[in-house]
Amino acid sequence: MSETVLEIHLPNLRHNYTFLRNQLSANTKLLAVVKAFGYGSDAIEIAKCLVAQGVDYLGVAYVHEGVALRKAGITTPILVLHPQLPNLDALIEYKLEPSVYGHRILNALLSKIKESNISHFPVHLKFNTGLNRLGFDPKDATALLALCKDNALWLLLQGVYSHLAASDDEDENAFTKKQLKTFSEIVAVFSSAYPNTTFHVLNTSGVLHFPESQYNMVRTGISLYGYGNHPSIDAQLKPVLRLRTVISQIHILEEGDTLGYNRAFIAKTRTKTATLPLGHADGIGRIYGNGKGYVMINGQQASILGNVCMDMIMVDVTDIDCEAGDTVTVIGPDASAEDLANAAGTISYELITGLSQRIKRRVIS
Repeated sequence: MSETVLEIHLPNLRHNYTFLRNQLSANTKLLAVVKAFGYGSDAIEIAKCLVAQGVDYLGVAYVHEGVALRKAGITTPILVLHPQLPNLDALIEYKLEPSVYGHRILNALLSKIKESNISHFPVHLKFNTGLNRLGFDPKDATALLALCKDNALWLLLQGVYSHLAASDDEDENAFTKKQLKTFSEIVAVFSSAYPNTTFHVLNTSGVLHFPESQYNMVRTGISLYGYGNHPSIDAQLKPVLRLRTVISQIHILEEGDTLGYNRAFIAKTRTKTATLPLGHADGIGRIYGNGKGYVMINGQQASILGNVCMDMIMVDVTDIDCEAGDTVTVIGPDASAEDLANAAGTISYELITGLSQRIKRRVIS
């Protein structure tokens, strides 16, 4: 180990995929979310691995993410969760399936399809059942059904879906059940006219906690990468990402010496520190500084001292036998991204998706 490297462990991805598949009914499709560079890893490598495993759908946030997958040779259906009007030409050209969440995007897409003389273009209608982020009002379901029928030459209703707000929080089960009830009413509107449409509402936590609402597809994201939003589930998953670096230099601080920008750390006793070559430009934000975050060195936790720099962090190795060149684990089997994120008051999603593209990636097949 001689530099900072983000390892992408595909055997762990395959393990997590199999675990999730085993939670599903035989006829339930699985959509794997690979947005944000595959949750901070490498979307193309992740997608290719999942396609080889037999995944039914891939999900991305934006059109350009789907285009990148198509250019990499991936032909699996791709749902674009948040298409933008300026990208509709590319969406159509690369045969991506849009989430249609409002009348503005619906009207623009319909006009573009008609203008291009494209028939039976697949779309997924998104309904807002309580997340209040994107989606049609459930009261619009009947009118949208009529619109789809009127435009049956142009639109193929490929999917109808919604998004749960708090399926990982047992204290919010009543709210989640209310969302699921609302979605079931939406399904009832469309199912007789479109029996072959894909209905999907469950996310990772929904799959694990509300399996009775699988319908015919579910969407999984963070669990594929090794985190299940609950310790009991985490124990059955394997982290796909392992972020490791090396010690660049060791320093000895005497009592009263200061360290880093703004002299944020003042040594109260003689302190040994190690400087590491990664910082907030790599995705290890300032929130992890001043003792909130830590790394693992030779099996021991080393707290981050002072403010995180753009390209470096300093950690406390007073009680750790180590030297320059030793390997340091930032995220991995013995350094959970969930634990590190929680220590700084954030979540694993933010930590791993924020890992900079300047970090060297290494795929472990």
